[in-house]
Amino acid sequence: MSIEATTLAGMYRIFPEVHVDVRGEFWRSYCRQVLAEHGLEFEVRQSNVSINPHRHTLRGFHYQRPPSTEQKILTVLKGALHAVIVDVRPDTPTFLSHESFRFEVGDRSSLLVPDGCATGFLTLADDTIVHYQMSDYFQPGNYTGFRYDDPAIGVEWPADPAVISDRDRSFADFEYSSL
Repeated sequence: MSIEATTLAGMYRIFPEVHVDVRGEFWRSYCRQVLAEHGLEFEVRQSNVSINPHRHTLRGFHYQRPPSTEQKILTVLKGALHAVIVDVRPDTPTFLSHESFRFEVGDRSSLLVPDGCATGFLTLADDTIVHYQMSDYFQPGNYTGFRYDDPAIGVEWPADPAVISDRDRSFADFEYSSL
């Protein structure tokens, strides 16, 4: 596995070593030891799968407030998506900055998202499946989010959402006081 820093503090792209033969391919999606060798501590406590039947399904922005330490490793298992991560950690130099990534099943990479960052994505293909490995358990009392089109954040999505939940549509704009 190789690990590359992104522009947001504490966020990394993970690229596996892919083994291909007549049976298909095999690659490791998580290795605690390799992450630790790069100075990254991440222990999987929960694993989630997001199945999105329709192209242009939007999910987000979601995150957990402290005391949760919910890091995520996102991997596309099928389809394609445009992922956007927003840094909502007031003590970082990248506070309220965001970074966008395009993921397709064929690129096999993952994204390690640090705690205190909000995640949103828009599917770019029908039947997109995303696997999340989480470093903390879901804590409903710490769960929150903000609008995908908050003008203060200024995310440029590649398309308008065709499918979005009532909850995600009803989120307010980001509020610093909600941290």
